[in-house]
Amino acid sequence: MYVAVKGGERAIDNAHAWLAEERRGDPSVTELTLPQIREQLKLAVNRVMAEGSLYDPDLAALAIKQARGDLIEAIFLIRAYRTTLPRLGASQPVETAAMAVDRRVSATFKDLPGGQVLGPTFDYTHRLLDFKLAAEGELPVAPLAPASPETVPHVTGLLDRDGLIEAAPREETPPPDLTREPLELPANRPLRLQAITRGDEGFILSLAYSTQRGYGRTHAFVGELRIGRVPVEMDIPELGFAIEIGEVELTECETVNQFKGSKTEPPQFTRGYGLTFGQTERKAIAMSLVDRALRWQELGEDFTGAPAQDEEFVLSHCDNIQATGFLEHIKLPHYVDFQSELELVRRLRAEAMQIQEAAE
Repeated sequence: MYVAVKGGERAIDNAHAWLAEERRGDPSVTELTLPQIREQLKLAVNRVMAEGSLYDPDLAALAIKQARGDLIEAIFLIRAYRTTLPRLGASQPVETAAMAVDRRVSATFKDLPGGQVLGPTFDYTHRLLDFKLAAEGELPVAPLAPASPETVPHVTGLLDRDGLIEAAPREETPPPDLTREPLELPANRPLRLQAITRGDEGFILSLAYSTQRGYGRTHAFVGELRIGRVPVEMDIPELGFAIEIGEVELTECETVNQFKGSKTEPPQFTRGYGLTFGQTERKAIAMSLVDRALRWQELGEDFTGAPAQDEEFVLSHCDNIQATGFLEHIKLPHYVDFQSELELVRRLRAEAMQIQEAAE
């Protein structure tokens, strides 16, 4: 039971004022601008957009500034704001095969149509602090790279051509919208993918790591990881056709997993899938591993009791906003509850002492 704190409103107002002062920091230091956050903390902005389910780099930058860099708090702000926006319509499914790629790598084929495109990546950096960044200097200039092809085919298409990988599933009915309908279990794969892409990156990463260590028995190869921009189209009833309304940056990962076959399916590779807003490749790879682990039942595999295979465990605990709310509510006043517990413990101690004295 929650009880009000006397003088609480004044204390809360003072706390808000102090928070604003702490957020600003030393007034002698130039204040961060939203363009600076958007352009120079892009990966943080991308995470907030992905887990906040709202593609708007400017709003994500504002949320990060308001949250003092606390990304989960920023995600909370974005989700709360998202609920105030009107739903004007639904776009058509984006075609990731038409992506204008900035980065596209495959761990399964060295030479592939469209080539490997390393793009901007930490993969080959030395993880040493660059103290030159602490001093103002000239802007870095990247060498001109050869232009990437307009579109590049999916790597899994090479396996699909020879029947070596399961066919990509096609949903006949529109998937449920997790942002408008509550999660219900058991969930179909489209709903699971929505929950995982909104899930906390650290949680999904840990689950994915657990599958690699044997808790789920999925040994995956990154068939393809691609990052780039795709057009978004929307049907306009008055026009009778779809028009492009903008573009979004996406990260897509398809993993290739072993499959021994079943009574109805021959031995072949199976797919794990991840798709997120922005350049969030760690999340997309982890998502694809967890997606594959959750598919054990439809593929006729054994349930080993691994956390990543447990749909209820994964989907009920992956959302960092729900987890944060439930965790942080225990710091609110629980005076009545605690007093009842305190009286219970005192009574039990008194009874125990009486029994001990009687025994003596």
